[in-house]
Amino acid sequence: MKCKSDSELMELVSQKHRPALEELYDRYIKLVYSFVFKFCGENTEKTKEISQLIFLKLWTTGSSYDESKGSFINWLLTISRNVCIDYFRKERAHLRNDRTLTDERLLEDENHATEIDQLLDSQEIDEAKKHLTEAQLRTINLFYWKGYTLKEISEIEREPIGTIKSRLHQSLMKLRRQIGNGDR
Repeated sequence: MKCKSDSELMELVSQKHRPALEELYDRYIKLVYSFVFKFCGENTEKTKEISQLIFLKLWTTGSSYDESKGSFINWLLTISRNVCIDYFRKERAHLRNDRTLTDERLLEDENHATEIDQLLDSQEIDEAKKHLTEAQLRTINLFYWKGYTLKEISEIEREPIGTIKSRLHQSLMKLRRQIGNGDR
């Protein structure tokens, strides 16, 4: 298994080949764990639970990685981010139903998106963001860092969802060009 590429391993995982999942786990658990640890505000118990949910998702959902769309690590971190956001949304909904969540705790949970921004932002990305329009930057922040859906962003911005999709795509292309070319 060690000689197989990430793409080959994911193909085997989709066929329920357990050693392939174990190999991916061995390769990436440290990365996933540290990513989730930062997202969870360094809460060890939640980090362990969410990290396991991420690998469980790879096993149970038939997630498919397409090598032509980007690196495996970026794909895995995107899945990790989505699982984290889903986890905290469900937790907030559950706690709200129980009426046991204090205002301070709610604020702490909502700050997790900010923590992920701090984790992933680098000087290079900051420089690239300077080339975005305000609307593009707002869309990127709402979608990737705040966890809003495209539909929610469309409602917030009071613009058609197609406009939001186009803006997000253009923003990502502009960031990719800026980072890829080293333009400053």
